[in-house]
Amino acid sequence: MPSDHTYAELLDLNAWIRKNSDAFHWQCTARTVQESKLFPVNPYIAMSYLNAWYRYPSLFRTLEQTMTAEELGDRAREVSSASGIIQNGIIPQFYLGGRQILIDMGMLKPTDALDDVAYVLDFTKRLNLSYHRHHAHILPSDAGHRAQVLPERVVQVFHADAFGVKPGDRLHTAAGRFLAQLSQYAFLSHCECRLGINNSGPYKIGESGEMLVRDVVDLAEGDYPWLDGVAAEVAFNNYTMPVILKDTHFSIVDDWASFEATPSYSHDNVTAIGLYTSDYLSDGYVPVAMDNPATLADFLEHEREVLAKATSDLWNVMAGWTREQLVDSGLLVYYAVPKDLFHIAGIYDQSDWMLVEDRAQRFKPLMNDEYGRDLIAELVGYISLTSQQGNGYTMSKHSGAPGDMWSTIPYSVLADDEFTRGVGPIRSGSTSLPAKSSTWTTTEGRLTLEEANRRAAALTPLPAQEPYRFLDDRWIKDHPGDKRAEALYLHTQRRSRVLAGKGAGLGSADIEALRA
Repeated sequence: MPSDHTYAELLDLNAWIRKNSDAFHWQCTARTVQESKLFPVNPYIAMSYLNAWYRYPSLFRTLEQTMTAEELGDRAREVSSASGIIQNGIIPQFYLGGRQILIDMGMLKPTDALDDVAYVLDFTKRLNLSYHRHHAHILPSDAGHRAQVLPERVVQVFHADAFGVKPGDRLHTAAGRFLAQLSQYAFLSHCECRLGINNSGPYKIGESGEMLVRDVVDLAEGDYPWLDGVAAEVAFNNYTMPVILKDTHFSIVDDWASFEATPSYSHDNVTAIGLYTSDYLSDGYVPVAMDNPATLADFLEHEREVLAKATSDLWNVMAGWTREQLVDSGLLVYYAVPKDLFHIAGIYDQSDWMLVEDRAQRFKPLMNDEYGRDLIAELVGYISLTSQQGNGYTMSKHSGAPGDMWSTIPYSVLADDEFTRGVGPIRSGSTSLPAKSSTWTTTEGRLTLEEANRRAAALTPLPAQEPYRFLDDRWIKDHPGDKRAEALYLHTQRRSRVLAGKGAGLGSADIEALRA
């Protein structure tokens, strides 16, 4: 019996699979070796893919009973969270990675779990289209490696409120040291991967300036149980630091939210900075210590010391972990990249994201350092697995290799080829890590998970409400005097030190004049 999916649907799904294949291969081969002196990185990456394969279909179907992928993308765009550029874009990659491993092992056929594959890919495509609505591309690589995800009204606030700095002054020095310590801590807290660090932009500032918006997320006591205690003094779970630079062009802000600049990024070229926090409860960005340059410098200096101690304490914790705990923590960071979508919807459950599915656990004995290294190298680097090869005439997009990273869905399912529909419901899971014990750090204080979910479910931020949700920058350009545009801009400006009460109708030149 043929599948009830249409030819048009499969054409679209296979094009999305190939786009993910090409984009992920470019990202993986543009990086250095994925290794760590502490964590078994490649084994935990492979295990995360398998966990995603078995659990994402049920989880996303449950999620969309509460909130659609499109609405989740719209809400995620308005705040910094662990549902940013890299996280949203990488969800389908991890899922397809699990599928490809199992196909190559002979445990799946490309026609298996057809309904699951179609649904997860459709969900992630709709999510990314919505999240990237402002620049109307599905991935930054489609925009020439630019990620201008924020609407004008948000960028205006960042631009207007940024404090001017120059090399040698207290705030300039404090910001550079804070960012360095923040990056080190975020890298360790995410088990020596960069999934906690996002960048968006660039945004043009004046004649020769550019703004990069730097987000670092999941820093305090929250979803990751290994941060309980060690991160008790970290003030906020997420930080956003807009930085304006002179004489610097950001030539790449890519699908993994990292950047390249010409000349290379130098803190000496930073001319202005700001600091904000936000999350699924904040309804926009909340200024942090932005009263004046002195209060911001005070905060950055103090928080840097807090982060330095947390980094040291976390090293001590992780140094005592068993190899299985090192694998479990890393695989759960990778696997849990969609978790903040569930916070946004108010249905986050710790057991959904901090357990390893029993069906994935079966593969753990295979994952010694050598096997994990070679599997990931072949899967996402060399593209040399048997299941990835095309015919002898094939040349892949970036390397000319005779194969592609992810296998497409055979169109034969529309005729008479056998297929299965899904992997079934989530089964029980386990972890070698200690259980979560603390509360959750949010912009509304430290809350129990039940309370955080309750507040998130009750919140509909103004930009997500009708009629404001669909008032994009194209409409604003033609209706700057409309009362709805005015209400939307006033809402975004309500916490701004400079723009509060200014409303719609200002351009970037007006913001420069206000700063001057």
